[in-house]
Amino acid sequence: MGRIKIMDEILSNKIAAGEVVERISSVVKELVENSIDAKSNEIKIELQGAGTKEIKVTDNGEGMDEEDAILAFTPHATSKIKTENDLFFINTLGFRGEALASIASVSEVTLTTNNGLEGTKVYIKGGKLISSEKGNWNKGTTVSVKNLFYNTPARLKFLKSMITELNNVVSLVEKLSLANPHISFSLYSDNRLVLRTSGSGNLLKVIHEIYGYNVSKNMLEVKGENLDYEINGYI
Repeated sequence: MGRIKIMDEILSNKIAAGEVVERISSVVKELVENSIDAKSNEIKIELQGAGTKEIKVTDNGEGMDEEDAILAFTPHATSKIKTENDLFFINTLGFRGEALASIASVSEVTLTTNNGLEGTKVYIKGGKLISSEKGNWNKGTTVSVKNLFYNTPARLKFLKSMITELNNVVSLVEKLSLANPHISFSLYSDNRLVLRTSGSGNLLKVIHEIYGYNVSKNMLEVKGENLDYEINGYI
């Protein structure tokens, strides 16, 4: 009797982080997908130490009020599904509401956000809310993640070399740029510009911006559709 206990929230979030946060690019993916869902058309990703020291994602999206900024770090809190029926009509990216809570449980997170009416700054360390304050920030949201896995060193040692981690992030941002040609992406590593797209909405232009002229000039456009599917792109 009494051997089975319910885990506290912070411990369960740390365990969930092992599923959600496998590497630096996992954090970037979750933060950028939130920015995309926030209807941003400019997203800036900044890495320090290939993300081992800091990962910062800034967007010009809808932003949040103070209540939502704090609630966003609660497990299974999401703006993307509200009823069971919504599971059949998912058209956003992350929708389980686990990512921010998991990331915050194994790092130090500072979130600044402005929804056009009010600005908020939230600081969370190891999954605990340390402070929340009002302020005057640009419309949109900035999330800074520092000291990833500082309180779970066993997870920290599974990270690859900084070059490998950076390459994984570059590959991810390239894919996100191709999937969202209407969004301008910029990626910086230690204050050096690594990748930038214009957000023109022209997929061929994005291919040119990422892979260069020698690749883009040889691309052939493909289009096709039937009653069930429509496909278009370049090969």
